[in-house]
Amino acid sequence: MESPTSPASRLDFYDFIGRMRRPAAADLFHSIRSFLASLSQGGEPNAEVDGGRVQTFFAEMETAIRDHPLWANATNQEIDNALEGLEKYIMTKLFDRAFASSAEDVKSDMEISEKIGLLQHFVRPHHLDIPKLLHNEAAWLLAVKELQKINSFKSPREKLSCIMSCCQVINNLLLNVSMSNDRTLSGADDFLPILIYITIKANPPQLHSNLKFIQLFRRETRLISEVEYYLTNLISAKMFIMNVNGHSLSMEESVFQTHMESAKLGNHISVASTSSSQGLGASTTGLNEESGDTEGLFLTLVDQFVSE
Repeated sequence: MESPTSPASRLDFYDFIGRMRRPAAADLFHSIRSFLASLSQGGEPNAEVDGGRVQTFFAEMETAIRDHPLWANATNQEIDNALEGLEKYIMTKLFDRAFASSAEDVKSDMEISEKIGLLQHFVRPHHLDIPKLLHNEAAWLLAVKELQKINSFKSPREKLSCIMSCCQVINNLLLNVSMSNDRTLSGADDFLPILIYITIKANPPQLHSNLKFIQLFRRETRLISEVEYYLTNLISAKMFIMNVNGHSLSMEESVFQTHMESAKLGNHISVASTSSSQGLGASTTGLNEESGDTEGLFLTLVDQFVSE
């Protein structure tokens, strides 16, 4: 999967918007506008219900686009590009309704972020049985940075691309080690512990809500194969972290609890911890600014599209 800021990703959306602005697309435009209005006026947000309606709409629009004169003789790839553009448009418009829309989601995000913040104080690779052969700080840092970008984007595809990029860094590390050491790696047994460690180091913002958003609103036909495998592994990493105990980290439960209490105390009294949180906010702002030019152009086009 390409980077969410790649030229190919941008072209999918801009080509879609370009075709939708043509007079011949009036019927499709009306369908999109009517759907957005009906969902926005459908009462209190319910992510599961909204997700089902969005998936149904995507399927209906795929049929409509395939049969539409604007896509006559289009290849399957061109059709898929149009559907990617549609997904980005729809989900950007619905983002405030669909993302972290319940008190339960907000609570889950806070709980896992706080839990990871404590684990960061004492969890090391050996606690997850990651062999020294697979220790590579440069690769791990790259994977961390990719995962931390997830809140810089609003479409399910772009958020998923951040996860894919992170996981591909880990997979490449495993492949390189396997080739250079003539060692057969054991798939998920090697991959998942590293992903858990990367997730702890990254403490990606709103992890629960991001995973839920992707699961509910990414086109179902695209959540297959390698994409499904990586997404499932990150969900497993999240569950591991939420349920972690001493046994999970190869230590006595009493030792684990002592580490957790010390980490809580450290978070309360450490000025450095407060400064670190402020730095993370600045980092997130920087990431948003990095993608801000593209997103600004995107929103301008959308506003023009809707107002006409």
